[in-house]
Amino acid sequence: MSILRTRSLSLGPLRAFEATARLLNFSAAALELSLTQSAISRQIQSLEAELGQSLFVRQSRSVELTRAGTQLQQVVSQMLSQLDNTVRDIRTTSVRRSIAVTTFASFASMWLIPRLAQFQSRYPDIDIRIHANDKPQDLASTDIDIAIRYGPASTMPKGAVKLFGEQLMPVASPALLASEPSIQQPSDLARFALIEQNLETSTYMDWMNWRLWLNGHGLHQLQPKRWLYFNYTYQSVQAALDGLGLVLARPPLVAEILSRGDLVEVLPGHRNESPMGYWLLTSPMSTGCEEVNVFSQWLTEQAADTASALNI
Repeated sequence: MSILRTRSLSLGPLRAFEATARLLNFSAAALELSLTQSAISRQIQSLEAELGQSLFVRQSRSVELTRAGTQLQQVVSQMLSQLDNTVRDIRTTSVRRSIAVTTFASFASMWLIPRLAQFQSRYPDIDIRIHANDKPQDLASTDIDIAIRYGPASTMPKGAVKLFGEQLMPVASPALLASEPSIQQPSDLARFALIEQNLETSTYMDWMNWRLWLNGHGLHQLQPKRWLYFNYTYQSVQAALDGLGLVLARPPLVAEILSRGDLVEVLPGHRNESPMGYWLLTSPMSTGCEEVNVFSQWLTEQAADTASALNI
């Protein structure tokens, strides 16, 4: 009476079997696995003993799979492939580094993302995960390493590093400006549509409207050609790019667009000062992490370049 074997199979004999079954040659399998032919034969024999079945039909110059061997090969080949792929992924992950960054959506799309290619080129082994969220994330209770926040200094926690301040400046597309006589003074804006962000969706942005800018230049009664309102910053900027009117821009968010000449500053020297700023925060749990420090240093360098280029 045969006894049903229940002991788990060892991985070594399974690898020897898979190579031999795939190559149908003991010598070739031995060469692939850096073993001797006799070692391969012993591994196969031990596996057959464990299974109580012959796996190969051994002939003088070749081997063939038995029915049991064919059945086992289908399972073992898939299993070893999945195992090797998983091990490869784990090894790859273990040597790569990653940083999780959170910031508000408009800053991510209009300032951070256009600069990431430079960082990736300099540090190809550091992966970046961007969490674009207009609601501030709690760095103490999430896996976020770095936060870039927007607001007045009074709302920032201890340890926040100021990247740059902010001003408001009128900008427009060159095509729109070419369609009218040149703008020489603030009162000339009456000839144009003025684009504004819907303040109901904003926080700490009572200052960010055309009326405040106009009042600051003594134009309390000025009415533009028309008003255009949008919910989000990128919509307002896109409208200006399309030549629909002038927008009060936050310089850091349009830095790339200005550098390309797709928008130009109207009335230089007539900017409104803003109480807002852009701040870098690091999670207490990530302080001292090399890749986080590298990314933070890169951010401060980019911010310094932006501040210098825009004079903010």
